[in-house]
Amino acid sequence: MTPVAGQGASPGAPRAVDVARLAGVSQKTVSRVFNGERYVSADVRARVHAAAEELGYRLNSAARALASGRTRSIGVVTLGTALYGPASLLIGIERAARDAGYALRVVNTLEGDPAGVAGAVESLLAQGVDGIVVSEPIDEGSVTLSAGVPVLVLGAPASFGGPRAVTVGVGAESLARAATEHLLDLGHVTVHHLAGPQRWFAARDRLHGWRAALAARDREQPAVIEGDWSAASGYAAGRALAAEGEATAVFAANDDMAVGLIRALLEAGLRVPEDVSVVGFDDIPVSAYVTPPLTTVRQPFDAVAREGLRLLVRAIEEPDADLDPAGEPPVELVVRASTAPPPPSGR
Repeated sequence: MTPVAGQGASPGAPRAVDVARLAGVSQKTVSRVFNGERYVSADVRARVHAAAEELGYRLNSAARALASGRTRSIGVVTLGTALYGPASLLIGIERAARDAGYALRVVNTLEGDPAGVAGAVESLLAQGVDGIVVSEPIDEGSVTLSAGVPVLVLGAPASFGGPRAVTVGVGAESLARAATEHLLDLGHVTVHHLAGPQRWFAARDRLHGWRAALAARDREQPAVIEGDWSAASGYAAGRALAAEGEATAVFAANDDMAVGLIRALLEAGLRVPEDVSVVGFDDIPVSAYVTPPLTTVRQPFDAVAREGLRLLVRAIEEPDADLDPAGEPPVELVVRASTAPPPPSGR
């Protein structure tokens, strides 16, 4: 194997041989560590990284690509949006890829452009990526593509063909069930649902989780109100529910809508949680500081990204190995002050 050289042409620049000497290993072992190969002990790997850091050694990506036949890069197709969920998942993917020793190349798509996904994949393939992550949260109709590299699909039905295709769920249905069950456990007869836009796979999963929780306890399923993820749509839903006067518990499909909902309920003279309990979804940073602090479920973005990237990297580096099934993301309910037992009168 061609040894991986350090970056820089000056005589004083540290080289792989210098790292090997300091770590007390062979130059071939240094190459194996920085190429991400298996069968290197954790102790040896740690010594090599420590020596590299002490010397200021930096990996030469071009030399490594020549040696391994790979670019050590992963492409990501994602919706161009500032919404908390997709943006946080992208951050988690970037961290997981960096920890695995891969660079990230991101192509954003636009909502309402089915051809955008295909174009994004083609663009990434033209750049020579070793694998592709599809984090496309909206149903744009049938999009079946074939890629010549392993593909990881996050939070959407598998629709990509290739030498290796992996689908990892984000756990939205389980989280929605937990949110709804929390309200039922407090004694509420049923739970209303403020859903997200149903073109989004995540909104559908949360709706399914809410329905499953109610069905499991043989509870009535009230009419669903659909929002658009914004606080303004939550506010409109809150005004409608306050005028109706029947809801004692509401599960909102994201925290922004929950915040708008609570504002409308308070303006209508209803107390939260004494009259109406509210649970959100995401655990955005501000949710702990609104009035009242919001009970919500925390999306496991980092855990999903790590699990997905683990499977994708293994598919890239061990093309003949059997892949383990994806693990289930953790369910974390964050209980704050926006939920309580129903009022004694049931309103």
